[in-house]
Amino acid sequence: MTACLAETIDPAFEILGLEAATGPFIFNSPHSGRVYPTSFVAQTRLDFATLRRSEDSFVDELFEDVVNAGAPLMRALFPRSFLDLNREPYELDPRMFEGRLPPYANTRSVRVAGGLGTIARVVGDAQEIYPRRLTVAEGLERIETYYKPYHQALRRLIASTQRRFGLAVLVDCHSMPSTSTRDESMRADFVLGDRYGTSCSGIITAALERELSAAGYRVLRNKPYAGGYITEHYGNPAAGLHAVQIEVNRGLYMEEALYLRGAGFDRLRADVREAMSRMVAHVLGALDAPRAAAE
Repeated sequence: MTACLAETIDPAFEILGLEAATGPFIFNSPHSGRVYPTSFVAQTRLDFATLRRSEDSFVDELFEDVVNAGAPLMRALFPRSFLDLNREPYELDPRMFEGRLPPYANTRSVRVAGGLGTIARVVGDAQEIYPRRLTVAEGLERIETYYKPYHQALRRLIASTQRRFGLAVLVDCHSMPSTSTRDESMRADFVLGDRYGTSCSGIITAALERELSAAGYRVLRNKPYAGGYITEHYGNPAAGLHAVQIEVNRGLYMEEALYLRGAGFDRLRADVREAMSRMVAHVLGALDAPRAAAE
């Protein structure tokens, strides 16, 4: 799917491979949406290419083959610059709106301060999206129309997976700019975020790290990305709910300035397919071993 403009976004998200699910793994791509509402683009001060700077372009395609391993893939179709699903529902910057925000809005988070709340104020290198303030009603309508249905569907998917398999493992898929850090020691091909071990079993994170490293990639944990709202909110290992974030270096698979798949795209997709398949098999084996020994 290429980026496009549309009068409406219908559907707003998709779940691929749901009927063919054979295990507790769920993959999620909340930032790869590339369908831009024409009304949104018209009200911004930026050109279309600049608005796309916050996209996790093609990440859903990189992980799409997981459905063949029995894991559904959920993906947003609308863009992150329009609405960010990896935030609390009401992380809102009062400087962006005409009128008073509801009292339950979180107006003081670090993400809001940086201009990256549920409805972002900036993209890229702090470039302001809007030339004027939005109405509060418009902001709340986006949340009601897009944010809440997405998370309701994700919660149902996680709950049904846990009921069926006894646990649920959410893998939240993202991308990072190749220039995301100036510190060479922090440069990585993949960054795994499990909120420093609090959102996911170490068995799962270790299996991901091992399989990606075996494919020849440099993998870091939690720095500079430990996982966002989705990882923190849905990860509860004590309750059998695991969530881990994967950040992929865009330089591996795309021409970042042109928003095009790069020469390395097919290879990386194949490597991701094999690594995720082996990870799923390893984790299921590791989780079944204690059960088998107890029988």
